[in-house]
Amino acid sequence: MDRFELVKGVGQEIIKESELKQLLREKKHPVAYDGFEPSGLAHLPVGVYRPLLIKDLLAAGVKVKLILADSFAWINNKFDGDLERIRTAGEYFVEVWKAAGVDMKKVEVIWHKEFFDDPEYWKKVIIIARNHSLKRTRRSLAIAGRSDDDSQSAALNFYPSMQCADIFHIGADICQLGLDQRKVNMLAREIAEKRDIVKQLGYEGKGVNGKPVIVSHRMLMGLDGPAGAKGFDEDSAIDRAISSKMSKSIPDTSIFVHDSAEDIKRKINSAFCPMNTAKDNPVLEYTKEIIFRSSGELEIKRPEKFGGDFTFSSYRELEASYAGGDLHPQDLKGAVAREIDRLVSPIRVHFEKDNKAARLYEAVTNG
Repeated sequence: MDRFELVKGVGQEIIKESELKQLLREKKHPVAYDGFEPSGLAHLPVGVYRPLLIKDLLAAGVKVKLILADSFAWINNKFDGDLERIRTAGEYFVEVWKAAGVDMKKVEVIWHKEFFDDPEYWKKVIIIARNHSLKRTRRSLAIAGRSDDDSQSAALNFYPSMQCADIFHIGADICQLGLDQRKVNMLAREIAEKRDIVKQLGYEGKGVNGKPVIVSHRMLMGLDGPAGAKGFDEDSAIDRAISSKMSKSIPDTSIFVHDSAEDIKRKINSAFCPMNTAKDNPVLEYTKEIIFRSSGELEIKRPEKFGGDFTFSSYRELEASYAGGDLHPQDLKGAVAREIDRLVSPIRVHFEKDNKAARLYEAVTNG
């Protein structure tokens, strides 16, 4: 697979594909960044899915920078605003990614607090804030997992300008974050239309023609299936995707990297998975985004009277079989539970056997 196809495969939405092609022609090792607010235990999207995306980016020759957004988590009052506990959670995340097979020697991990203490960073934050409206800031608050609500802390209004400043501060060519972050990434592109502002931000020669390329990855759906819109985005399809994402705050609709094989099987067996229906089916989504990305095939094990064992070598083949009624939901669920456990198992074992990892897990678990 060529570089463009690898990077394209990471994104549900790319703005713009033509710019991504140009970027990969012009730069052997463009910089992509993703950011993580350290909070709570790692679930499937952070602990399994994102490592797979990082591996694809590295395979395409992309230089990946992961921002551990400790200062954002502090603003968002994670761990009651205790920065030491937030940083412990960040260290725990690094252990998760290592256990998931990410070569951390090829990835640059950045603690956002380093920016927070840098006057040049705050200069960029103010430049950005001066060049968009308060209304636009409030529209962008989905990046903090919030809809527009007058009862929110005023500190959250710093969020969009800060995250936008991150892009310019680290010289990111590619914004590789979830679809829920697209508003602030679009804000960065709009600000970059102003050439004098790009110069003030020190972003010349980055991105494509001074604008970052946006590669937004999919928000994995929760086990309970699609949810109604909650006001995160004006686009109803995007709003629904963000509203339906797997949430750690609802444990039975989320799979964690510490779940036992039995827990994974129980949760998958209870998952929303309507017969003959591929659209908005979280179990099928996990096969496409996780299983086929990691191994390229899915083996179904079943008695001969129900068709016997069968191996699907592509998601398209699996989807057609399921939508056509040739594959029963329980047979699909059994295979998906087995494969997810295969991917989670090395992470689970690492935290059971490695003393440092075990201490971090205990600290994050106890809050």
